[in-house]
Amino acid sequence: MEPVTPRLRRQRSTTRLSTSRRANVKNFTGPYAFLADYEYNLGADQLTVFGQQEMIDSGIKPFVRSSGQARVVESAQNWNRGFHAAKVADQRSGYADAAYPYPIVVIPETDVCNAFENVPDGNIASDAQAQWAAVFISPIQTRINAALPGANLTVMETVHMMDLCPFNTVASPNGTIPGFCALFTEEEWHQYGYYQTLNKYYGFSHGNPLGPTQGVGFSNELIARLTSKSVDDESSTNHTLDGSNDTFPLGRRLYADFSHDNDMTGIFSALGLYDGTTGLLPNTTITEAPQANGYSAAWTVPFAARAYFEKMQCRGQPEELVRVIVNDRVLPLTQCDGDRLGRCTLDAFVDSLGFVRGGGDWGQCFVGNYASHFG
Repeated sequence: MEPVTPRLRRQRSTTRLSTSRRANVKNFTGPYAFLADYEYNLGADQLTVFGQQEMIDSGIKPFVRSSGQARVVESAQNWNRGFHAAKVADQRSGYADAAYPYPIVVIPETDVCNAFENVPDGNIASDAQAQWAAVFISPIQTRINAALPGANLTVMETVHMMDLCPFNTVASPNGTIPGFCALFTEEEWHQYGYYQTLNKYYGFSHGNPLGPTQGVGFSNELIARLTSKSVDDESSTNHTLDGSNDTFPLGRRLYADFSHDNDMTGIFSALGLYDGTTGLLPNTTITEAPQANGYSAAWTVPFAARAYFEKMQCRGQPEELVRVIVNDRVLPLTQCDGDRLGRCTLDAFVDSLGFVRGGGDWGQCFVGNYASHFG
């Protein structure tokens, strides 16, 4: 049986939007004329052609890991192709890249923190989004229903109509902007962006009591890679994989891990990359990214989001340095007194990760009604 994921739920809603709702509308005029012939065929949880090419273009013997979902594994495979092609094309290297195709360690996706996966914390994000939708969607809903008599879009169907702008864009091989995008104003797109920010913040970041804890396992693996020491973690890591040099090698110059936006949000939060955000994000007014210490869904986990954790040795610096780049933005790393170039010493960076090294709040995953299913 196929699980009803949020993306699948949105797919079903937008399918209804493009069929039954459209059948009730007699005339599509002006900017809505394209809807007369629009057919929804995006599917759910699939890697688009545009996304495939992004992964190929982003790759320039790496060690590669991927979470188990098919589209994430496909992303890793496409990145491998791009990396291999770039190495072969680099005439200076004189390297035939005999190691290609590079192996990919695929990690099965399972729910490992009972209290996080279940209510009540599981509803925090949707509740926050619902409160914000009640503020900003009503004028949009009224305008569209007036322009399309008979459509009678609900609040959520109006949100899903906005979803069709970004999803149709990336479904196009060339990133062609669809007609849906022009139906809304720039201000409304900011409001929609904040709607998505609330989902990530209250679902997997500091707005959820156990959100940052979900990123502790990977963060401890990051410490191991940066320090070339064995993984010290008692949260979500797989001790069998992390204990083997074949599936968790140390001392490599390049590691590439492929996962989901939700996982990345938990990791960023565990590492404290956006801890400068003052208080919880409100759900009745917008806090834009510059006022939230650079935090928003659009700035942290857009399509093809990526983060680089760099370790470097620089002239005149006796200690190794660490720098973090998220979607081409160098983060200031204020938690470890980053310099003007966003760099901390390796020791200072690791020392700043007390939450991670202490296991976060992993013990809260299995208290009360959420006793450990590991036995």
